[in-house]
Amino acid sequence: MPLRNSPPPSPASAHWRLSAWYFFYFAYIGAFAPYFTLYLQSLGLAAPAIGTLMSVTLAMRLLAPNLWGWLADRIDRKVLVVRVSALLAIAGFLLFFVARGFWTLFAAMALMSFFWSASLPLVEALTLRHLEGRPEQYGRIRLWGSVGFIAAVVGTGVWLDQAPLASLLWVNLGLLAGILFCAGLLRDAPGMGSVAAPQSLRTGLLRPEVVALLAACFFMSAAHSPFYVFYSIHLVDHGYDKTAVGLLWSLGVVAEIAVFLGMPRLMRNWSLRGILLTSFALAAIRFLLIGWGAGAIGLLLLAQVLHGATFGACHAAAVAALNRWFPAQQQARIQALYGSISYGAGGMFGNLASGAVWDWLGAGPAFTLGSAFAIVSVLLAWRGWRPEPISGDHPVR
Repeated sequence: MPLRNSPPPSPASAHWRLSAWYFFYFAYIGAFAPYFTLYLQSLGLAAPAIGTLMSVTLAMRLLAPNLWGWLADRIDRKVLVVRVSALLAIAGFLLFFVARGFWTLFAAMALMSFFWSASLPLVEALTLRHLEGRPEQYGRIRLWGSVGFIAAVVGTGVWLDQAPLASLLWVNLGLLAGILFCAGLLRDAPGMGSVAAPQSLRTGLLRPEVVALLAACFFMSAAHSPFYVFYSIHLVDHGYDKTAVGLLWSLGVVAEIAVFLGMPRLMRNWSLRGILLTSFALAAIRFLLIGWGAGAIGLLLLAQVLHGATFGACHAAAVAALNRWFPAQQQARIQALYGSISYGAGGMFGNLASGAVWDWLGAGPAFTLGSAFAIVSVLLAWRGWRPEPISGDHPVR
């Protein structure tokens, strides 16, 4: 481990270190999110139990990032926290190799997720700091996470068509080891120490546009819950094999990569508010297509192409808006709060709601619920985030 006062890496070196970390972090998600529900189903768990277990990860994303972010600010060692959390996530994941019942699986999920969820907001803040006021270039680094997701989701799908579902545990363990290795390559950015911010975080959070954005992102994550929890099960129920499942997941991430590459131009020509409103509206259409059109491959392909907007553009625009509204000294905390409210609280709420609807009414109504949540996001952002005058090259209206 390098000394704390070692010189910072060059911009190009920092770019590739961060890109490698994103690759393995989202490769883990690519092997976990689409297939772990199938693994849980193979253990005999029903839809509500699966939804509850997958919600544990989101509950930890509500709690853990803020605690870890506070610790990182307290000791002023963000990269050290990323490394320690990666090591402890591996220790927690090892419990899955012996867990079979609901409560032992619950404990394993809670421990692994508490440590695993610590790192993303810290690395997001580190990435933005390395970019030095050029957040529109964020997508050029973040897209490597999408590449990792595609590699993992396709490779794991092909593997599981030949191997038992239990081997999924070894795949995920190997990817967690990759995260730990890449965390060892990261370096703190210059100037990341604690400096007094011009306004309190609380003051910034009370701004109407911030409240509107965070509330809209809460419901946008809830809208994606039927997709993230039940999409693979939905496809398998309609006769698709696991290779096809992996390819369909990958198509969505290819669209996401295209959006990340195009974000600098998109953000020069569209306001962040406009990008987000369009993303929310397209999500409402997308989840109706998935819920009611799974028998038509053309509709599924269209729905997956829309992932570029409903996740890629939405996430990049939300990160950019928060980066503009809050000073550098608050970025670790605001990114952690954004993840907690949207992917944590919103995802957990959506998982529980969609799991109940899936068990009671089936797939179509569950995805329709996701569409309804996306419409709520449209209304919140439209009413709460008023258009602002365009200034310079960075419109935020």
